[in-house]
Amino acid sequence: MAEGRRMNPRRLAAWVFVLAALGWVVWIAFWPREIAPPRTLMLPKGADAHAIGRMLAHAGVVPSAAGFVWTARMFGLAEHLQAGEYRFAGRMSTLDVARKIAQGKVVLHRITIPEGLTTAEMLRLLAAKTGISLARWQAALKALFPHEDPEGRFLPETYTYARPLDPKHLLATMAHAQDALLDRLVGADAKRRRVVRIVASIVEKETALARERPIVASVIYNRLARGMRLEMDPTVIYGIIRTRGRFDGNLRRRDLTTDTPWNTYTRKGLPPTPICNPGRASLRAAAHPAHTDYLYFVANGTGGHAFARTYEEHERNVRRWIAIERARRR
Repeated sequence: MAEGRRMNPRRLAAWVFVLAALGWVVWIAFWPREIAPPRTLMLPKGADAHAIGRMLAHAGVVPSAAGFVWTARMFGLAEHLQAGEYRFAGRMSTLDVARKIAQGKVVLHRITIPEGLTTAEMLRLLAAKTGISLARWQAALKALFPHEDPEGRFLPETYTYARPLDPKHLLATMAHAQDALLDRLVGADAKRRRVVRIVASIVEKETALARERPIVASVIYNRLARGMRLEMDPTVIYGIIRTRGRFDGNLRRRDLTTDTPWNTYTRKGLPPTPICNPGRASLRAAAHPAHTDYLYFVANGTGGHAFARTYEEHERNVRRWIAIERARRR
């Protein structure tokens, strides 16, 4: 009887092999391993489970390329693996890694665009922060606005993006963010939206104080209503940049009388385009200005401005500011 119960050696070997294989599979798929230091990998588009498995194994993220492929297939993930930049850290099993890639949990990067940058300055910042050439950003801008001056069309914010980054996609996101804000502020009227963009850009350059923005906007609208030239220094500076390519930081008296399309000392009305990309607060101020009868303002020496209804009152404010500046130089 004992001899009859003895298992065939070949069958025993087969069972041992199956159990060993099962143990290997369980170990590969479920056993978490410490990934230290963390690894960041860029998985290219078109890479299949085999190619991804080899990359992961070579980087030390998983112990076996074949084990990764087997795990991805067994759990129905192999056809859902997504390209992109991934960061692997801490204790992760092969199944954890496969699920992360199948769910597309890529690394998200953040970039902050400050208020008041010209579009050219914004592109240089994007190129420096993303590592994508300025030429590619310029080409993307041209593709996005082939028949329109793109100045002032982007909303300064903090944006998130994944690599590889499509410059046109990010620029479109920034432009759509401003469009959505203007939809809420002024509606679909194209002429009104253009005016708000331009006024907001001047407001952005004239004051950094939130409480002053609606007042500065009111001065702009009040002067326009009376047919007065705006005579705003930032418009002159922008005209210098657009026509000469650069501004040395020193606004001279002769600059005020040198005509450019943006010089509001030599031309009435609004400039033909915004002079920067204004932020949310300036766009709100331009859409909903304060109700004042101010026509003038000048720096008050404390970081803000003194506003005036008449030229005589403005002259007194100017003399006070000049006195403050002279006292500082002593």
